[in-house]
Amino acid sequence: MSTTGPRAIAILRGVRPDEVVAVGEALYRSGIRDVEVPLNSPDPFESVERLRTALASDCRVGAGTVLTPADVRRAHDAGAEMIVSPNTDARVIEATVALGMEPLPGAGTPTEAFVAVAAGARTVKVFPGEVVGPAGLRAWRSVLPRDVGLVAVGGVTVDNLPEWLAAGAAGVGIGSSLYRPGRTPDDVGTIAARIVSAIDRAVRRTA
Repeated sequence: MSTTGPRAIAILRGVRPDEVVAVGEALYRSGIRDVEVPLNSPDPFESVERLRTALASDCRVGAGTVLTPADVRRAHDAGAEMIVSPNTDARVIEATVALGMEPLPGAGTPTEAFVAVAAGARTVKVFPGEVVGPAGLRAWRSVLPRDVGLVAVGGVTVDNLPEWLAAGAAGVGIGSSLYRPGRTPDDVGTIAARIVSAIDRAVRRTA
């Protein structure tokens, strides 16, 4: 997958450090270039560090469910390059930008999205996606600056992914339908390949 096309962020909630490299490598082989370790996973900073050491430099490794500037700094020290949050907190966004990382704050309304942009975010996580829906994202897209990307997270699957991209999403974040504790790296890689293929097909249809 091109790093300039629609993004597919793999959300590895619950992943353990002893399995994270195998899962990350399977994702990378399948074409995924954005991997997020939520902080409510076991030893998340260790997992971030292991991923950053193991994966190629064109794969962005990030921390998710980041709620405080202190955790922004810990994620940075572990090697994270993006900070993903479920909410819009200007302090978290500003700390992320100050450390040279990419903020992906969560927003559930256009008002929150504008607050995120004012704090320095150039990509906003539309969350929860299943509540906003593709129609809602399309409405956000019509009023937000054109250079601000919207990434749909929550309820995104291989089957509904084309709807999100058609609505103007710059990418999607996929969690439990891709990875859940106990799923093998091979299975994760197979699902990831389907996601990448679905994005490629959607892009070709709109080209």
